This record gives sequence, structure tokens and C-alpha cells, in this order.
Amino acid sequence: MNILETVVLALRALLRSKTRSVLTALGIIIGVGAVIAMVAIGDGAKASVQKVFDAMGTNMLIILPGSSRSGGARGGFGSQPTITWDDLEAVRTQLSTVRGAAPEMRSNAQVFSEDQNWNTSIIGTTTDYFIVRSWTMAQGARFTDSDNEAGAKVAVLGQTVVDNLYGKGFNPVGQVIRINKTPFTVVGVTAPKGQSPVGQDFDNTVFVPATTFRRQVQAQSLGTYITGAVFVQAASADLTAKAQTDVTNLLRERHRLGEDDPNDFDVRNLAEVASGQQQSTETLSLLLAAIAAVSLVVGGIGIMNIMLVSVTERTREIGVRVAVGARPRDILAQFLIEALTLAVLGGIIGAAVGLGVAKLLAAQFGWPMLVRPDVALLAIGFSGLVGVVFGLYPARKASLLDPIDALRYE
Repeated sequence: MNILETVVLALRALLRSKTRSVLTALGIIIGVGAVIAMVAIGDGAKASVQKVFDAMGTNMLIILPGSSRSGGARGGFGSQPTITWDDLEAVRTQLSTVRGAAPEMRSNAQVFSEDQNWNTSIIGTTTDYFIVRSWTMAQGARFTDSDNEAGAKVAVLGQTVVDNLYGKGFNPVGQVIRINKTPFTVVGVTAPKGQSPVGQDFDNTVFVPATTFRRQVQAQSLGTYITGAVFVQAASADLTAKAQTDVTNLLRERHRLGEDDPNDFDVRNLAEVASGQQQSTETLSLLLAAIAAVSLVVGGIGIMNIMLVSVTERTREIGVRVAVGARPRDILAQFLIEALTLAVLGGIIGAAVGLGVAKLLAAQFGWPMLVRPDVALLAIGFSGLVGVVFGLYPARKASLLDPIDALRYE
């Protein structure tokens, strides 16, 4: 017998008991499906998390001012201004591990165009902010250092603000908007960034020079102190942790804090936050991997059991085949190929089921579905290996049957 005839015989034997074959392969289907879904969902979730943090900026540190005290009650970080403009300049120019730094002073205001209005966030900052936050321009240009020094009344709009003031597809560069009754000329529109992990719309923002913000938008000026956070970009991803340490040491020295004094500021590393998100995703992936492994083992045991039953049911058939010239290795090959075929078909069906589940969950959670063909092929190949390993004992048992005893079997 050649290998093709053996495969045909194996398929005919499986098709004689379709329901039993499907139920036997169910463990393999669930296992492979779980593997495919695990990888597609896990990679999609990681990509989604990474996209959010990339939108916030790469190699990012955030310096928050200190906490206030009132009647024994302590406010959180950011409730007491402690970071000065000189601190910002020192961080920006004195540290080799820092590529750039910019303030973020924030306020809410009603913004007016000629015939529409929209409530949005107003951010006062410097031109470095767009570099630090990796924010490109979709139209026009960002304001310049000269605009900041002169307190120019210019503004850069986020895409959400443009859509609500002028409509989708409109180019507002050169238009005039009013913030707190003060006219601002639109000089640029930022490229869309989407939402933060907590649902904040990055594009629902108007950016103005920091000097202009302090004069025209801010309710009261705090002089040398920055009323908000400072965003810092490390020189590279590998230097982010070192930059965090350098910024902390520099600010402690500038604020003349003793060795035992607590920080009157907080430096947060967004890479650590992203790492925590990634670890949560990896934990979920490991859980799904464990489910997949158990399912594949259970499926393999199911294949072994059903093949043992098949050997018992077909004992006379085996005897007849041996009597007319079939060799033990032919019997071994037939039953081994039956187990292999059952496992591989289960793996293919499982891969299809896994892709379907991954697509549904990706649509439900708004994640991208990243399909890796290498993982699908590996999972199907592993299911075939499971079929061979667990099908070997029944196949060997069939090949060792005595033909006389097999023919006498009732």
C-alpha cells in the first residue's frame, strides 16, 4: 500500500462515524481555537495600549507639582504649585538625558468662531510641547518661540475643535476665534491623536503660547510658578529611567531638600504605566495559554481513547487485511494516519473558530485584530503532533494483533 491509499482508508474510517469524529476532535478544536484567539487578542490589546501611549508621546516623563495641606488634609500631587519656570529651563538645558521639556497649563473655556461655539480645553505651552508629545501638524504650522516671547494671540486647534466650529474637512488656518472675548488667529491644526486610556479626547484642545495663556486665559498668575505639569522627553527609550532619576535629583537640589525631606513634586514615568498595562495583558494571555494546553491534552487523550475503541471494533477487519498480505507497518500507518488526520482537521477547524472569536472580541472592545500566520501554522502543526503521540499506542496495538485471533474475534 502506498501513503495515498492509506490516507484514503483513514478518511473513510473517520467519515463512517462523523459525529464521533467531531466529538473526539472537540478538545483539539478548543485548544487550537484558544491559542489563535489568545495570540490575536493579546497582540491586538498590546498594540492598542502601545498606540495610546505613543499618542501621549514617546520616552515620556511628567513632572507634577507638590501637594497642599489644609487643616491636616493633604491634597494630591498638583494641588500646590512648586515647579518654577527656572526649574523648567534647568531640566530642559542642564541634563544630557533629556531631549526636551515643555509646560502644560490647562483651562476650560468657551471658544467662538463666526457662527459656532464649543467648550474645550485651552493649553498654554511652548513650541517644544509639540515635539515632546510627538504631535505633528495636519494643516498650517505650530506657533514659534518668537510668538511665545511676544505673547502673540495665535492658536493651534485640535481636530475635534475644528469639526465642531467649522465642520469636517474645513481648513481653519487664517480664521479668527475668540477665547474669553480675546481674538486669536488660527495658525495650525494638529494631526488626530484619538483618546487617552481614560477616554479623554486629545483632539478636543486649543493650544496657545504660554505667555499669552498667562495674560489672556489664566484667571490669576502665580508669578514664577507654573500652574500645571511639565512634560519631559528622555533622549531615548533606554535612558527614560536614568532621565527620571536625573530630573528628580536636579529638582531636589534646586528646591534645597534635605536627605530625609520628601519630594515636593512627583516625576512619573509613562513607560512604567505602559509596562503595567502590558503585564496585565500578558497575564491574560498566559491564562488562555494554560486553557489551550489543557484542551490539547484532553483532546489527545480523547483521540487515544476513541482509537482504542476503533481498534477493538475493527479487530476482524485487521485480521482480514493481515491475512490477505497487509504488513504490521501498514496497519500501524493506517491507524496512525487516522489519528493524525483527526487531529489536523480539528486544528484547522479550531484555527477558524479562534479567528472568529478573536474578530468578535476585537470588535467588542475596539482593539485591532492582529493575525499571525506563523502562530496558526504552529498551532495546527502542534495539534498534529498531539495526534501522533496519542495515536501511536492504539496504532501499535492494532499492528501487533495476531491475525488468527483477530479473525476469531466476535
